[in-house]
Amino acid sequence: MNVLVVEDDALLGNGLLRVLEQSGYTATLASDGNGAQAAMGAGDFDLVLLDLGLPDIDGLEILRGLRRQRRTIPVLVLTARDGVEQRVAALDAGADDYLEKPFDLRELEARVRALLRRSHVMFGQEARLGPLTVNPYAHEARIDGELLAVPAREFEVLEVLIMNAGKVVTKARIAQRLTASNDDIGDNAVEVYVHRLRRRLGPHGLTIRTVRGAGYVIESA
Repeated sequence: MNVLVVEDDALLGNGLLRVLEQSGYTATLASDGNGAQAAMGAGDFDLVLLDLGLPDIDGLEILRGLRRQRRTIPVLVLTARDGVEQRVAALDAGADDYLEKPFDLRELEARVRALLRRSHVMFGQEARLGPLTVNPYAHEARIDGELLAVPAREFEVLEVLIMNAGKVVTKARIAQRLTASNDDIGDNAVEVYVHRLRRRLGPHGLTIRTVRGAGYVIESA
């Protein structure tokens, strides 16, 4: 998943890059409007995090330009501007969601996941690996088209792994995903859920490999 962060505050922008990359996303930073437009013209992104208070071009103008071009990429507006009028202006310009600064990083991540799930369903995209198909929005996992019963917490772990198939996902990242929806998880929760998923997926040729000192990676035989 490719995310473009448009933020002129270098400290915040680089912090957002680190958070996104730790969550398994590929993130690019643009520090002004011209840089954002150049990045969007040169590459494909799955999501844009857009600050409105840019030094050269107002963020709303960038947003309106995207929509005039009929580009449907999800946009999450991040801004210090408060008030109902600003929120309405951003949504009317084509924003998919709106988050006021300062914000909790857990909420930011949850909104990013929600927007990406929504856009995947809109464009008929599902995560696939071997016989496994995962639809994050519908909260469904299927093996060769047959529904696989996966409890909610295990599904959250599976979702993180499948959305980053072929990449190592850290234990901390999985724990963060679990914490986002449930503040009360035990120290060994990740190992327990990974163990259960291995038992469910193993008979179908799917493995969750432990990379010592790094995390886990889901693979198909």
